[in-house]
Amino acid sequence: MKRLMTAMLAGLATSAALAEYPDKPITIVVPFAAGGPTDKVARDLGVAIGAALKQTVIIENVGGAGGTLGAAKVAKASPDGYTLLLAHIGMSTAPALYRKLPYNVETDFEYLGMVNDVPMTLIGRPTLPANSYPELVKWLQENKGKINLANAGLGAASHLCGLLFQQSIQIDMTTVPYKGTGPAMTDLLGGQVDIMCDQTTNTTSQIESGKVKAYAVTTMTPLKTPALSKLPTLDSQGLKGFNVSIWHGMYAPKGTPAAVTEKLNAALRAALKDADFIKKQEALGAVVVTDARLAPAEHKKFVAAEIAKWAPAIKAAGQYAD
Repeated sequence: MKRLMTAMLAGLATSAALAEYPDKPITIVVPFAAGGPTDKVARDLGVAIGAALKQTVIIENVGGAGGTLGAAKVAKASPDGYTLLLAHIGMSTAPALYRKLPYNVETDFEYLGMVNDVPMTLIGRPTLPANSYPELVKWLQENKGKINLANAGLGAASHLCGLLFQQSIQIDMTTVPYKGTGPAMTDLLGGQVDIMCDQTTNTTSQIESGKVKAYAVTTMTPLKTPALSKLPTLDSQGLKGFNVSIWHGMYAPKGTPAAVTEKLNAALRAALKDADFIKKQEALGAVVVTDARLAPAEHKKFVAAEIAKWAPAIKAAGQYAD
């Protein structure tokens, strides 16, 4: 009887704790450096989710190893709903990129829902002779073996987009990896590298100010953002089916109680309807998710499909990390 009473009291205490969740600040881990595209999304989202949950949301940047250090930290965190992960497409490419990944993307997390889709743009240094996509292709063909393609590091969005672009046009380039988007953009602006494919969250202001040459967007349809609306799609320029968007999703450690994940999913849905958050995302060319991927099960199904999509391209390129 005493054991039964103890178990009942423990159950009641747990139920009470879940009912009061969250009763302290929540930390969202961003597996990249502060100031980058994913960090921008996280900070805006944190404000909106905090308002929905009536609790403070803290953003913690845990960069390194292509985002896997931050993801590993969340995978090993206490499954109580107070440590979450905001990650991008790297969740689906890490299994192919890393031989020894310290977590299993499909089994070590509770999926909470998708956040947004971020289109990408193909841009070039300001002194590049080509002024249109057809001119760029011609220039690339004439300068085989001399082209420097920048990216923000192995596994970064710019690395993945550049990988597919090279394979699609069948022109090998010298890949120049940097420790982040900032340094890569700095060298592109300075003319040390030739081209880069990166997220609109990082390139829109540079395109709008005329500091880089913009050639195309990576989505199947043109973008509505004023600064990018005149850019053609790669699909319309001959690369049929080329479609790359860098999405973001939210995750909790495996074993987080269903009552907590349900509250978090509801808060995420509320945040994605927040007018200020939507406005900030649109200004960056990002599209807030409104489809079935908001549901945890559909989010997980989508990531599994992305893993299957990217693995062949990464393995064909033979680009791995230890």
